[in-house]
Amino acid sequence: MSSPLFPDSTPSPSAWFTAHCDGGSRGNPGPAGYGAVIEDPLGHVAARLSEFLGIQTNNYAEYKGLLAVLAWAGQNSARHLRVVSDSELMVKQMKGQYKVASPVLRPLWEEARRLSRALDKFEISHTLRGGNKEADRLANEAMDKGMGRPIGGSTPPPSATSTQGSRSSAPAPKPSPALQPLEGFVKNGVVHLLEGELPEGTFVKIIRK
Repeated sequence: MSSPLFPDSTPSPSAWFTAHCDGGSRGNPGPAGYGAVIEDPLGHVAARLSEFLGIQTNNYAEYKGLLAVLAWAGQNSARHLRVVSDSELMVKQMKGQYKVASPVLRPLWEEARRLSRALDKFEISHTLRGGNKEADRLANEAMDKGMGRPIGGSTPPPSATSTQGSRSSAPAPKPSPALQPLEGFVKNGVVHLLEGELPEGTFVKIIRK
């Protein structure tokens, strides 16, 4: 039997898709986001996913990334799915090795378990941060976008891409308040303005003419 001249390159639903997902927050809790890259069984990128999540924790963002991957798999007939994550906590919770005590993470874990069981086959494994570079980049881009920063305009510190440490960014220095001349007088140690009132907590420098 002769083989077709142009063999079908469409992956079989029974073959394994591989997803790298990552999530984090800058502050823990702080501005958070996730990123994920999904490859088909032929090694081609099938999808890139990312989303800004507002103010959340690292672990919350990790689970949202996993849920996004599982939802994509269900919608695109990816019946066999391997997930790679650098969140050791989430991986061990999904495997039943760690309990889920957090009332915030518990519903996310339950949903992830439900979606994973709906697939024909599901595996999840842990990798170090270096094995999740593109997913980490997408997560940071989602955070940059949500914070109104230029995409990729700043490189977060090394700990910012690990769920073992918080994603942190130095707060912007507060601008010094503008000096505003006011007219008034001091009586019995109390400042009286000729017009208006001083807001509570205002510092006053008195200049004698």
